[in-house]
Amino acid sequence: MTTSSSLALTLPELILSIGAMALLMVAAYGGDRLTKPIGWAAVALFGAAALALLGPAGHGGVAFDGLYRADAFAAFAKLLIYVAAAVSVLIAPGYFARHATLRAEYPVLILLSAVGMGMMVSAGDLLTLYVGLELQSLAAYVLASFMRRDTRSAEAGLKYFVLGALASGILLYGISLLYGFTGTTAFEGVAVGFAGGLSVGELFGLVFVLAGLAFKISAVPFHMWTPDVYEGSPTPVTAFFASAPKVAAMALLVRVAVEAMGPATESWRQIIIFAALASTILGGVAAIGQTNIKRLLAYSSINNVGFALMGLVPGTAAGVSAVLTYMTVYVVMTLGSFLCVLRMRTADGAQVEDIAALSGLSRTRPALAAALAIFMFSLAGIPPLFGFWPKFVVFDAVVEIGLWPLAAIGIATSVIGAYYYLKIVKTMYFDEPAPAFAAADSKVENGLIALSAIAVSPLGYLAIPLLGAVTLNAARALF
Repeated sequence: MTTSSSLALTLPELILSIGAMALLMVAAYGGDRLTKPIGWAAVALFGAAALALLGPAGHGGVAFDGLYRADAFAAFAKLLIYVAAAVSVLIAPGYFARHATLRAEYPVLILLSAVGMGMMVSAGDLLTLYVGLELQSLAAYVLASFMRRDTRSAEAGLKYFVLGALASGILLYGISLLYGFTGTTAFEGVAVGFAGGLSVGELFGLVFVLAGLAFKISAVPFHMWTPDVYEGSPTPVTAFFASAPKVAAMALLVRVAVEAMGPATESWRQIIIFAALASTILGGVAAIGQTNIKRLLAYSSINNVGFALMGLVPGTAAGVSAVLTYMTVYVVMTLGSFLCVLRMRTADGAQVEDIAALSGLSRTRPALAAALAIFMFSLAGIPPLFGFWPKFVVFDAVVEIGLWPLAAIGIATSVIGAYYYLKIVKTMYFDEPAPAFAAADSKVENGLIALSAIAVSPLGYLAIPLLGAVTLNAARALF
């Protein structure tokens, strides 16, 4: 394949990279007064990158001698990433305006992070995987500490950086082991090396690579950074961390497990089962005592990652389709929840994060309480809300291969998780009212909350035929 053909397959990344560099120059010369126009330009770039997926970039095959893959699986993951990233850009001005800290670099960092995530989900080689992951992570470290005069934000950025560097070292060590024992870094070559049976060195390489990727999806036991980083980061950044990078890391993990480690399914399945069970149990139990809404949602994300990992356990197209379905609905529920958290402001505009501040919200802000209740019930997987469906398809994929005990434990941990979601609903509807939040002043945020609530309402079931067909088509691209 010629260089021009390969570049055509990477068109979404080219659009975002060139656009980010152009906007960075505009920010350098125009200053922070151009922040809003730069933000809208970034959203337009995400739209253009998504449209580029309709061409060869969405189904063109292999580029740069196998380093990059443009297939339906990557296209689906990128679409989710671009939507989540665009929402994170749109909701930032209202939040930062009250803190007077929004800088023009914010949308640029989101764009560069999205470039890295695009490379992650399209990686066909362990080196491409690492470069994409580091590009995403470097932008994320800066975003976490974006409010540099805020002690919590600076601390979040430092913790994320230190622990992220440790995870990168673990991942690199695993990559070096796989290269040393298989003689290649290409996914196809690693799969050929695994086909003849795992040596001790290859097994250690597999474990270290999965450990490094588990950090990125905040799966137990590599979850320790998540609550502190989510709490300390600015809320729009937390919404970004909980959505787009989660999709990218989960898609990358699925691709590595299926394409590179497919012949060793029985070996990595045990690791994934442990991480899935540990994440659902800890994410459910540890959230019960939380008083900060962002820390609670951090443990909620750990809990949901565990359920998504259950879909990977079968190692089949149906299982991968279940993972994609789960991540799609999860992104909508999570973004909707954080949009509601952005609405938690006192009359003078100060941000509030204590769950106690939601007391009696149904009487002071009934529409906001209704929306947040929908997201909580949906995250808990309670029918008839749409959050029930992704859990059902994940459990169905697990039962299909005979691992019904895993599904049974998953259902039990769902009940544990439901406790703290319902606790928030109880606080809003049955406790005595706390001081009322400030009135909503952003039509963009109101519109996004309404769209998210409608998507996870019972009306979401109308999308099942389309969503099932698209995710199954994307999953089959890996097999």
